Amino acid sequence: TMNGDDWITTQEAADLSGYHPEHLRRLIKQGDIKARKISIVWIINRQSLLEYVIQAKESGDKRRGPKP
Repeated sequence: TMNGDDWITTQEAADLSGYHPEHLRRLIKQGDIKARKISIVWIINRQSLLEYVIQAKESGDKRRGPKP
C-alpha cells in the first residue's frame, strides 16, 4: 500500500532508488528522507524516499555525494 506508514529496509530503499546504502544513511542524517531506527537497523519511509528521488531528478542534480 502507498500510505504514509509504508516502511522499508535500507537495502529495499537502495534497490528501489538506485542509491547506495551509505548515501541513504547520509540523507537520513541530513533529514532529507524520513526514517526510524529500530534497534541497530534503519527503516525508511517509502513515500519520503520516492518524493526525494523525484525531486532530485527534477532538480537535475545527478550527484550522489553530499551537497556542499
